[in-house]
Amino acid sequence: MGFVGIGLLFFFIFGVFVLHGGDLEPIIHAAPSELATIGGAAVSAMLIGQSMDTVKGAFAGMGKSLKGPKYKKEDFMGVIFVVSKIMKTLKSEGAVALEAHIENPESSAIFAEHPPLLADHGVLDLICNTMRLLVVSSGNLSPYAVEDVMTASIKLHHHNELKPAAALAGMAGALPALGIVACVLGVVKTMGAIDQPPPVLGALIGSALVGTFMGVFLAYGLVEPMGMRLQQIVDEEGEMYKVVQQILIGTMHGHPVPLVIEAARVCISHHNQPTFGEIFDGLRGK
Repeated sequence: MGFVGIGLLFFFIFGVFVLHGGDLEPIIHAAPSELATIGGAAVSAMLIGQSMDTVKGAFAGMGKSLKGPKYKKEDFMGVIFVVSKIMKTLKSEGAVALEAHIENPESSAIFAEHPPLLADHGVLDLICNTMRLLVVSSGNLSPYAVEDVMTASIKLHHHNELKPAAALAGMAGALPALGIVACVLGVVKTMGAIDQPPPVLGALIGSALVGTFMGVFLAYGLVEPMGMRLQQIVDEEGEMYKVVQQILIGTMHGHPVPLVIEAARVCISHHNQPTFGEIFDGLRGK
């Protein structure tokens, strides 16, 4: 829906302006220099206030905000099946039997059942690092202690994933002010040509006002909505980590399989949430 929203945004701002007799030529003429000033200043300010990783993540996040979350219903089901099979192996064969799977997941027959998981380093590390604790301790760890470690890991990951969204929010807050800066510079330029005829002065004043317009338009029409959408996506993708935690900890507690399934399933947003029957039937077929 991101591209649809952008299309509608431009139509209702510029299209309606033209339909009511507006002329886009002054805006088109002034836009390159104003965008260079405002955009360049905004990026420079972000470089001052953010790490390079966060800056890269912010620009990558703009694209991500248009594409949407990477996890679909099939991904959640695949991870549930893989993690459940790992825990089933732990219970039936012991912790030592998992060592080869955890240390070399690329060669694991269990992880091969859902290949996209191998490319998802965050979720893969959460699974492998947690299971490595169980292997080293021969499965004698307290489920509550393991849950605390997983919760700390998930919180840190989520905090880091939200930094690009916060950076975009900061940029959105700065853009209107930077638009005013560009406008003031345009007014300074206009005052230097105060002896020119009215048509020339009008064009200069119009160009200066485009700066204010661009700053507000970029802030509230594009950058802030992208930052908000990115935050929503990060929150939604974080559900996968909760699913993994619920399966691991629930199984360690010795809860019945139906309860473990339901505890994991309810962590998933409704539009991606598989039914209890879909998960249970899939597990029986494994």
